[in-house]
Amino acid sequence: MAGILAWFWNERFWLPHNVTWADLKNTEEATFPQAEDLYLAFPVAFCIFMVRLIFERFVAKPCAIALNIQANGPQIAQPNAILEKVFTAITKHPDEKRLEGLSKQLDWDVRSIQRWFRQRCNQEKPSTLARFCESMWKFSFHLYVFIYGVRFLKKSPWLWNTRHCWYNYPYQPLTTDLHYYYILELSYYWSLMVSQFTDIKRKDFGIMLLHHIVAIFLLSFSYVNNMARVGTLILCLHDSSDYLLEAAKMANYAKFQKSCDLLFVMFAMVFITARLAIYPCWVLNTTLFESWEIVGPYPSWWVFNLLLLLVQGMNCFWSYMVIKIARKAISKGKVRENVLLLACPRKLYLGCFFINKNTIISKLIKMCMFSS
Repeated sequence: MAGILAWFWNERFWLPHNVTWADLKNTEEATFPQAEDLYLAFPVAFCIFMVRLIFERFVAKPCAIALNIQANGPQIAQPNAILEKVFTAITKHPDEKRLEGLSKQLDWDVRSIQRWFRQRCNQEKPSTLARFCESMWKFSFHLYVFIYGVRFLKKSPWLWNTRHCWYNYPYQPLTTDLHYYYILELSYYWSLMVSQFTDIKRKDFGIMLLHHIVAIFLLSFSYVNNMARVGTLILCLHDSSDYLLEAAKMANYAKFQKSCDLLFVMFAMVFITARLAIYPCWVLNTTLFESWEIVGPYPSWWVFNLLLLLVQGMNCFWSYMVIKIARKAISKGKVRENVLLLACPRKLYLGCFFINKNTIISKLIKMCMFSS
């Protein structure tokens, strides 16, 4: 075990040339990130999970009821042991051959059996009340952590000049505010690793699980080798749009359509600008080029940047999905207002557009909620 630990914590992997772990031990003059600090994330994650349960029950649920959002679910399918067995053990979407066999067995017409399976599938979906409570929790947390990040970073020199992320690296002291910010974010993602399996299951479950794993690994990795300064820039930048999406979902559940449309337009503009323009031109520029110039590459530097490029790949995927759904929605129906969706390396413009009864923004909201 000692040999494995010595191999894992090899200084030549984690740290720049001529730097040792002994150089980064805490002293009376300065405090540096220590790997054992990451254990604090587990009890904090448990506390966040418990706070969420209390928040959803005693804050979000009363707010939803005040907005006339009811917990009424879909129509209940007529109890039938044979169909229930097929639904739970074989398939939720029977083909024509199976439908005909069930029709003869039950003496039901095919359309009635199809209706039963449709109603039974709808029973699996969570109520609008549950969706609203989940979104309100995420909105509250993301808004809080984003405001905290902005207030912390505006006093930090590396916000205004990213080269400060690498000056005197890795001998950069760990402040109380930075430590709190990092542990809070890491704890939140650990809590999501648990709640991901109890929350409303969406179509992007796989990629979101990958996102949480990458986020945890990236936070832990950057904390251990003291790349926390640039880490705070990444965190704040990615938090800048999440609360807007959750706010748009809440407005959608409450049937405030105009507010929903406006909030989603704001979300889309911030999301695409932050993740397709600012992130690569600002963050990746400093981690790839400025750090190379000031510090120079070493093994963990390569791993860190590969993780950041993976994050950018996921950003491109989600942005592509938003634009793809928008283009499909534009091609259907009659457009009442001009639409402008231009993307170039330096500028991104997103106009709002509407079609017939349902706005395209609503379609985008549904896509981003990834609910079936």
